[in-house]
Amino acid sequence: MLIQWFPGHMHKASREIKASLEHVDLMIEILDARIPFSSQNPALAKLRGDKPCIKVLSKCDLADENLTLAWQTYLECEQGVKTLAVAMSQIEKIKQLTALCHKLVPRLESRSKPLHALITGIPNVGKSTIINILAGRTIAKTGDEPAVTKYQQRIDLGNGLVLFDTPGVLWGNIENQNSGYRLAATGAIKDTAFTHEDVASWVAEFLLRRYPELIKARYQLETLPENENVLLDIIGKKRGCLKSGGKIDLDKVSKILVGELRTATLGRITLETPEMVEVELAELEIIRAEKAAKKLARAKKRD
Repeated sequence: MLIQWFPGHMHKASREIKASLEHVDLMIEILDARIPFSSQNPALAKLRGDKPCIKVLSKCDLADENLTLAWQTYLECEQGVKTLAVAMSQIEKIKQLTALCHKLVPRLESRSKPLHALITGIPNVGKSTIINILAGRTIAKTGDEPAVTKYQQRIDLGNGLVLFDTPGVLWGNIENQNSGYRLAATGAIKDTAFTHEDVASWVAEFLLRRYPELIKARYQLETLPENENVLLDIIGKKRGCLKSGGKIDLDKVSKILVGELRTATLGRITLETPEMVEVELAELEIIRAEKAAKKLARAKKRD
Protein backbone atom coordinates (compact mmCIF):
# COMPACT_ATOMS: atom_id res chain seq x y z
CA MET A 1 0.00 0.00 0.00
CA LEU A 2 1.36 3.44 -1.01
CA ILE A 3 0.19 6.17 1.35
CA GLN A 4 -0.03 9.61 -0.21
CA TRP A 5 -0.27 12.59 2.14
CA PHE A 6 1.09 15.82 0.77
CA PRO A 7 -1.05 18.95 1.36
CA GLY A 8 -0.28 21.90 -0.91
CA HIS A 9 1.50 23.98 1.73
CA MET A 10 3.85 21.04 2.42
CA HIS A 11 4.83 20.92 -1.24
CA LYS A 12 5.56 24.65 -1.08
CA ALA A 13 7.54 24.13 2.14
CA SER A 14 9.80 21.59 0.43
CA ARG A 15 10.75 24.20 -2.16
CA GLU A 16 11.32 26.79 0.58
CA ILE A 17 13.57 24.43 2.54
CA LYS A 18 15.69 23.80 -0.53
CA ALA A 19 16.05 27.54 -1.12
CA SER A 20 16.72 28.33 2.56
CA LEU A 21 19.47 25.74 2.91
CA GLU A 22 21.71 27.87 0.70
CA HIS A 23 21.65 30.57 3.40
CA VAL A 24 21.83 28.57 6.65
CA ASP A 25 24.75 27.10 8.57
CA LEU A 26 23.08 24.00 9.99
CA MET A 27 19.81 22.12 10.25
CA ILE A 28 17.75 21.13 13.29
CA GLU A 29 15.30 18.30 12.59
CA ILE A 30 12.71 17.48 15.26
CA LEU A 31 11.77 13.80 15.45
CA ASP A 32 9.23 11.95 17.57
CA ALA A 33 11.22 9.72 19.95
CA ARG A 34 8.54 7.03 19.60
CA ILE A 35 9.15 6.81 15.83
CA PRO A 36 12.61 8.28 15.09
CA PHE A 37 12.81 6.71 11.63
CA SER A 38 9.23 7.19 10.49
CA SER A 39 9.18 10.81 11.64
CA GLN A 40 12.27 11.64 9.57
CA ASN A 41 11.85 13.13 6.13
CA PRO A 42 14.33 11.18 3.95
CA ALA A 43 14.51 14.01 1.41
CA LEU A 44 16.09 16.33 4.00
CA ALA A 45 19.29 14.31 4.22
CA LYS A 46 19.87 14.82 0.49
CA LEU A 47 18.89 18.49 0.65
CA ARG A 48 21.22 19.43 3.52
CA GLY A 49 24.29 17.79 2.00
CA ASP A 50 27.26 18.15 4.36
CA LYS A 51 25.76 20.86 6.57
CA PRO A 52 25.84 19.96 10.30
CA CYS A 53 22.60 18.55 11.65
CA ILE A 54 21.06 18.13 15.09
CA LYS A 55 18.26 15.60 15.44
CA VAL A 56 16.07 16.33 18.44
CA LEU A 57 14.11 13.33 19.71
CA SER A 58 11.08 15.03 21.22
CA LYS A 59 8.50 13.54 23.57
CA CYS A 60 11.12 11.16 24.97
CA ASP A 61 9.09 10.86 28.19
CA LEU A 62 6.47 8.96 26.14
CA ALA A 63 9.03 6.64 24.54
CA ASP A 64 10.85 3.52 25.70
CA GLU A 65 13.96 4.91 27.42
CA ASN A 66 16.28 2.09 26.35
CA LEU A 67 15.20 2.37 22.73
CA THR A 68 15.66 6.14 22.75
CA LEU A 69 19.30 5.58 23.71
CA ALA A 70 19.60 2.92 21.01
CA TRP A 71 18.20 5.31 18.42
CA GLN A 72 20.57 8.09 19.46
CA THR A 73 23.53 5.76 19.02
CA TYR A 74 22.22 4.57 15.66
CA LEU A 75 21.57 8.08 14.29
CA GLU A 76 24.91 9.45 15.44
CA CYS A 77 26.90 6.49 14.10
CA GLU A 78 24.99 5.81 10.87
CA GLN A 79 24.01 9.35 9.86
CA GLY A 80 26.82 11.41 11.41
CA VAL A 81 24.49 13.80 13.22
CA LYS A 82 24.24 15.08 16.78
CA THR A 83 21.20 14.07 18.84
CA LEU A 84 19.36 15.45 21.83
CA ALA A 85 16.46 13.65 23.53
CA VAL A 86 13.98 15.92 25.30
CA ALA A 87 10.56 15.94 26.88
CA MET A 88 8.41 18.98 26.17
CA SER A 89 8.53 19.82 29.89
CA GLN A 90 12.36 19.93 29.98
CA ILE A 91 12.72 23.63 29.29
CA GLU A 92 16.35 23.98 30.38
CA LYS A 93 17.41 20.95 28.37
CA ILE A 94 15.67 22.28 25.26
CA LYS A 95 17.53 25.57 25.71
CA GLN A 96 20.79 23.60 25.38
CA LEU A 97 20.09 23.56 21.65
CA THR A 98 21.47 27.08 21.31
CA ALA A 99 24.86 26.15 22.76
CA LEU A 100 24.92 22.94 20.73
CA CYS A 101 24.34 24.90 17.52
CA HIS A 102 27.27 27.21 18.29
CA LYS A 103 29.44 24.23 19.18
CA LEU A 104 28.75 22.60 15.81
CA VAL A 105 29.69 25.76 13.90
CA PRO A 106 32.38 27.33 16.13
CA ARG A 107 33.92 29.38 13.34
CA LEU A 108 31.05 31.85 13.62
CA GLU A 109 31.66 32.65 17.29
CA SER A 110 34.28 35.28 16.42
CA ARG A 111 32.05 36.94 13.85
CA SER A 112 29.33 39.51 14.41
CA LYS A 113 27.04 37.79 11.96
CA PRO A 114 24.55 35.46 13.76
CA LEU A 115 24.35 31.74 13.18
CA HIS A 116 21.51 30.73 10.86
CA ALA A 117 19.74 27.43 11.55
CA LEU A 118 16.88 25.83 9.66
CA ILE A 119 14.48 24.08 12.03
CA THR A 120 12.11 21.55 10.55
CA GLY A 121 10.11 18.45 11.33
CA ILE A 122 6.97 16.62 10.31
CA PRO A 123 3.62 17.72 11.78
CA ASN A 124 2.90 17.28 15.49
CA VAL A 125 6.42 16.52 16.74
CA GLY A 126 6.58 19.57 19.02
CA LYS A 127 8.57 21.89 16.76
CA SER A 128 6.50 24.99 17.58
CA THR A 129 6.73 24.31 21.32
CA ILE A 130 10.52 24.01 21.07
CA ILE A 131 10.75 27.27 19.11
CA ASN A 132 8.69 29.11 21.73
CA ILE A 133 10.93 27.79 24.52
CA LEU A 134 14.09 28.84 22.67
CA ALA A 135 12.64 32.29 21.98
CA GLY A 136 11.32 32.74 25.51
CA ARG A 137 8.02 33.95 24.13
CA THR A 138 5.15 32.76 21.95
CA ILE A 139 6.35 32.90 18.37
CA ALA A 140 4.97 29.80 16.74
CA LYS A 141 1.41 28.55 17.01
CA THR A 142 1.06 25.18 18.74
CA GLY A 143 -1.68 22.58 18.60
CA ASP A 144 -2.51 18.89 18.77
CA GLU A 145 -3.68 18.75 15.16
CA PRO A 146 -1.08 18.03 12.49
CA ALA A 147 -0.05 20.77 10.02
CA VAL A 148 -0.45 23.87 12.23
CA THR A 149 2.50 25.89 10.89
CA LYS A 150 1.85 26.84 7.26
CA TYR A 151 4.32 29.60 6.48
CA GLN A 152 8.07 29.99 6.82
CA GLN A 153 9.17 32.32 9.61
CA ARG A 154 12.50 33.98 10.43
CA ILE A 155 13.05 34.16 14.19
CA ASP A 156 15.96 36.07 15.74
CA LEU A 157 16.50 34.55 19.18
CA GLY A 158 18.74 37.45 20.19
CA ASN A 159 21.63 35.21 21.29
CA GLY A 160 23.56 34.96 18.07
CA LEU A 161 21.14 32.43 16.61
CA VAL A 162 18.50 33.00 13.95
CA LEU A 163 15.97 30.24 13.22
CA PHE A 164 14.27 29.69 9.91
CA ASP A 165 11.05 27.87 10.79
CA THR A 166 9.33 25.80 8.11
CA PRO A 167 5.91 24.14 7.96
CA GLY A 168 5.80 20.50 8.99
CA VAL A 169 6.85 18.54 5.93
CA LEU A 170 5.75 14.92 5.68
CA TRP A 171 7.01 12.49 3.06
CA GLY A 172 5.37 12.88 -0.32
CA ASN A 173 4.74 9.15 -0.60
CA ILE A 174 5.06 6.75 2.33
CA GLU A 175 6.06 3.46 0.74
CA ASN A 176 6.65 1.62 4.01
CA GLN A 177 3.20 0.61 5.21
CA ASN A 178 4.39 0.20 8.80
CA SER A 179 5.67 3.79 8.82
CA GLY A 180 2.25 4.93 7.72
CA TYR A 181 0.61 3.18 10.64
CA ARG A 182 3.21 4.52 13.08
CA LEU A 183 2.61 8.07 11.90
CA ALA A 184 -1.13 7.59 12.25
CA ALA A 185 -0.80 5.98 15.68
CA THR A 186 1.21 8.91 17.06
CA GLY A 187 -0.99 11.57 15.47
CA ALA A 188 1.40 12.86 12.79
CA ILE A 189 -1.19 12.06 10.12
CA LYS A 190 -4.71 13.37 10.57
CA ASP A 191 -7.15 10.77 11.83
CA THR A 192 -9.10 11.05 8.58
CA ALA A 193 -6.21 9.42 6.67
CA PHE A 194 -7.00 5.99 8.19
CA THR A 195 -9.97 4.41 9.89
CA HIS A 196 -9.67 4.26 13.67
CA GLU A 197 -10.24 0.50 13.54
CA ASP A 198 -7.40 -0.04 11.07
CA VAL A 199 -4.89 1.91 13.16
CA ALA A 200 -6.02 0.31 16.43
CA SER A 201 -5.74 -3.17 14.92
CA TRP A 202 -2.13 -2.45 13.90
CA VAL A 203 -1.34 -0.99 17.34
CA ALA A 204 -2.93 -3.94 19.16
CA GLU A 205 -0.96 -6.47 17.11
CA PHE A 206 2.29 -4.57 17.70
CA LEU A 207 1.73 -4.25 21.44
CA LEU A 208 0.96 -7.94 21.83
CA ARG A 209 4.32 -8.74 20.18
CA ARG A 210 6.54 -6.06 21.69
CA TYR A 211 4.95 -4.95 24.98
CA PRO A 212 2.83 -7.86 26.25
CA GLU A 213 3.45 -7.10 29.93
CA LEU A 214 2.19 -3.54 29.55
CA ILE A 215 -0.98 -4.85 27.94
CA LYS A 216 -1.54 -7.35 30.75
CA ALA A 217 -0.97 -4.72 33.42
CA ARG A 218 -3.11 -1.99 31.87
CA TYR A 219 -6.12 -4.19 31.14
CA GLN A 220 -5.68 -6.53 34.11
CA LEU A 221 -5.24 -9.69 32.06
CA GLU A 222 -3.86 -12.93 33.44
CA THR A 223 -3.10 -14.28 29.98
CA LEU A 224 -2.62 -12.60 26.64
CA PRO A 225 -5.38 -12.82 24.03
CA GLU A 226 -4.57 -14.86 20.95
CA ASN A 227 -4.72 -11.93 18.51
CA GLU A 228 -5.44 -8.22 18.12
CA ASN A 229 -9.15 -8.71 17.39
CA VAL A 230 -9.67 -10.56 20.65
CA LEU A 231 -7.73 -7.88 22.50
CA LEU A 232 -9.95 -5.12 21.10
CA ASP A 233 -13.04 -7.12 22.12
CA ILE A 234 -11.69 -7.50 25.67
CA ILE A 235 -10.88 -3.78 25.95
CA GLY A 236 -14.31 -2.92 24.57
CA LYS A 237 -16.06 -5.01 27.21
CA LYS A 238 -13.89 -3.67 30.03
CA ARG A 239 -14.49 -0.06 28.95
CA GLY A 240 -18.19 -0.46 28.24
CA CYS A 241 -17.85 0.18 24.51
CA LEU A 242 -21.02 -1.65 23.58
CA LYS A 243 -23.73 -1.08 21.02
CA SER A 244 -27.28 -2.32 21.30
CA GLY A 245 -27.39 -6.08 21.53
CA GLY A 246 -24.05 -6.21 23.31
CA LYS A 247 -21.96 -5.80 20.14
CA ILE A 248 -18.56 -4.13 20.56
CA ASP A 249 -18.34 -0.55 19.30
CA LEU A 250 -15.06 -0.94 17.43
CA ASP A 251 -14.75 2.74 16.57
CA LYS A 252 -15.04 3.74 20.22
CA VAL A 253 -12.66 1.11 21.57
CA SER A 254 -10.19 1.92 18.78
CA LYS A 255 -10.11 5.57 19.83
CA ILE A 256 -9.52 4.52 23.43
CA LEU A 257 -6.56 2.24 22.61
CA VAL A 258 -4.86 4.73 20.29
CA GLY A 259 -5.52 7.55 22.74
CA GLU A 260 -3.90 5.60 25.59
CA LEU A 261 -0.90 4.90 23.38
CA ARG A 262 -0.48 8.59 22.48
CA THR A 263 -0.65 9.76 26.10
CA ALA A 264 1.60 6.94 27.40
CA THR A 265 -1.25 5.74 29.62
CA LEU A 266 -0.22 2.25 28.50
CA GLY A 267 3.40 2.98 29.43
CA ARG A 268 6.46 4.30 27.62
CA ILE A 269 6.36 2.74 24.17
CA THR A 270 8.53 3.05 21.06
CA LEU A 271 6.98 1.74 17.85
CA GLU A 272 10.16 0.91 15.94
CA THR A 273 13.74 -0.19 16.54
CA PRO A 274 16.84 0.33 14.35
CA GLU A 275 16.94 -3.41 13.63
CA MET A 276 13.27 -3.45 12.68
CA VAL A 277 13.75 -0.56 10.29
CA GLU A 278 16.79 -2.14 8.64
CA VAL A 279 14.69 -5.22 7.83
CA GLU A 280 11.83 -3.11 6.49
CA LEU A 281 14.17 -1.06 4.29
CA ALA A 282 15.67 -4.24 2.84
CA GLU A 283 12.19 -5.54 2.07
CA LEU A 284 11.27 -2.21 0.51
CA GLU A 285 14.30 -2.37 -1.80
CA ILE A 286 13.15 -5.78 -3.04
CA ILE A 287 9.66 -4.40 -3.71
CA ARG A 288 11.10 -1.41 -5.58
CA ALA A 289 13.31 -3.68 -7.68
CA GLU A 290 10.35 -5.88 -8.57
CA LYS A 291 8.28 -2.86 -9.56
CA ALA A 292 11.12 -1.50 -11.68
CA ALA A 293 11.54 -4.86 -13.41
CA LYS A 294 7.80 -5.04 -14.20
CA LYS A 295 7.83 -1.48 -15.51
CA LEU A 296 10.81 -2.26 -17.75
CA ALA A 297 9.14 -5.43 -19.01
CA ARG A 298 5.98 -3.52 -19.92
CA ALA A 299 8.04 -0.86 -21.72
CA LYS A 300 9.88 -3.52 -23.75
CA LYS A 301 6.59 -5.21 -24.58
CA ARG A 302 5.18 -1.92 -25.90
CA ASP A 303 8.30 -1.40 -28.02
